[in-house]
Amino acid sequence: MSARTWNTEPRYRIVRFYRHAAVVRRGLPSGLTLEQAQAHCADLNTSSTTAWKTSAINRTKRYGAWFDGYERMP
Repeated sequence: MSARTWNTEPRYRIVRFYRHAAVVRRGLPSGLTLEQAQAHCADLNTSSTTAWKTSAINRTKRYGAWFDGYERMP
């Protein structure tokens, strides 16, 4: 029987924050390392003020101001 090793490195999930809190978040990445979460949030298309892709611009038109952040998973 082999010993099982568990990864104890903290994991993070992406959280999309909207100016209007009533907007529901869906399909955002989770289980990321800190470096992966930070890299995601560094992308220009993870904020309504810097987004240039059509999908991000349309999201801003539909829901108003938003940005992606991350939080440590429990």
